[in-house]
Amino acid sequence: MRSKKRWLTGSAVGALALTTMLAGFSTAAVAAKKAKPKPIRIAYISYAVGNSYDAPMLAAAKAVASASGAQVTVFDGAYNPSTQVAEMQDIISSHNYQGVLLQPIYGAAEISQVKKVMAAKIKVVNIDQILGLKYTTDQIQVKGLSGNVVFFPSKIGTQLANLVIKACGTTNPCQIGLVHNITGDEPDSAITAAINAKLKSYPNISIVAEGDGTYAVGTSTTVVQGMLQAHPNINFIVGADQNCEGAQIALGTSKSTKLICYGASAAAIPGLKSGQWVGDVAQMPATEGQLGMEMLIKAIRTGKPQGSKNPVAGIPNNGVLTAANIKNFSPEWPG
Repeated sequence: MRSKKRWLTGSAVGALALTTMLAGFSTAAVAAKKAKPKPIRIAYISYAVGNSYDAPMLAAAKAVASASGAQVTVFDGAYNPSTQVAEMQDIISSHNYQGVLLQPIYGAAEISQVKKVMAAKIKVVNIDQILGLKYTTDQIQVKGLSGNVVFFPSKIGTQLANLVIKACGTTNPCQIGLVHNITGDEPDSAITAAINAKLKSYPNISIVAEGDGTYAVGTSTTVVQGMLQAHPNINFIVGADQNCEGAQIALGTSKSTKLICYGASAAAIPGLKSGQWVGDVAQMPATEGQLGMEMLIKAIRTGKPQGSKNPVAGIPNNGVLTAANIKNFSPEWPG
């Protein structure tokens, strides 16, 4: 009888230990389930997926999202602000996203829809282009925005004009060919306004030819060829890096016309080293994508706004690249 009792007692103790162990596993499983963060679903609205400037921005944003366990769906604005507005409407109605990373085409026309996105409890971070009515600031202009990572176009225009003024010196007349991307679109119109405002005090400098390069090297080549035929004595071509690449093709072996550009792409490096490019105002699309996605994920997880950042603010020489300082800069897009 003692042996049987001892066995029963041992069985009871074992059962109690097993129950305690199972309870421990159950508690641990519940805790682990509670600790695992919900998957974050983010809508990335691009200015234009096919633009060489935008590609590294998107790639950097995706890399941050992947490392953070967030899922990204890409929407292509394709150079049309109305398309982006429609995409935001779809994002709201889908009830499938916690955040939107927006690279607006024309921010002034998209503000009301952005407010509707935020009213639907979806966090929004703006990158690259101005979301607002002022093109002279890199600060948040829309109340409720969770973050803002931009350069501001008026500064680029002023810096381009300063490069023109220095390069022209006392040359009279000093003739300029200005290659727009898409006339009237942002940031082109704000850049152009700043250039014109600065140059009006220099009567020896005049913009004698203008045309649209549409962010395309081939188109820019044709535009610059037309400029040079009409005005063979143009001293400087001014435009985005893609425009300057097209201008180089149009110029061929001629060294009489120099280039003043913005974008700081990989194409700027040999251009500046050769002396064909006088200067290049920096942009950093990959850094914008990285910082914007980091801000958005943090805002979703903490509920706190992340403020504004200007990625080019800390570049030496106030973000203006020349042959003298190009060795200190690493380009973030091919051009």
